[in-house]
Amino acid sequence: MEKPVSPHPSNVTAAEQAAAAKGPLQTQPGSSTEQLPTYTKSQLALRNGQDRDEIWVAYQGLIYDVSRSRLWQRGNHYEHWAGQDLTRELDEDAPHNANVFDKFSVIGRLG
Repeated sequence: MEKPVSPHPSNVTAAEQAAAAKGPLQTQPGSSTEQLPTYTKSQLALRNGQDRDEIWVAYQGLIYDVSRSRLWQRGNHYEHWAGQDLTRELDEDAPHNANVFDKFSVIGRLG
């Protein structure tokens, strides 16, 4: 039986490093990411703070409910818009790191 090979540092992407540094995911009590529903980009787009009361954003394949944040109440936060996958934007130019999502619940996966 072969031993699992740990990833070489050069094979680990920045997104994987950020996810590892982020620590454990905050999901709804009693759930794991495998049990979360999967939503399409079209379904995510409807949760933009304009079309429905829900305000969701995706980051690294997970969808977060940011509805309770006063910074997202109008469906945008500075130059970022809800209802979208913000992975690229946040990894490239956000002034904060992925820990900003620690206070929000993961409510789904982006499919």
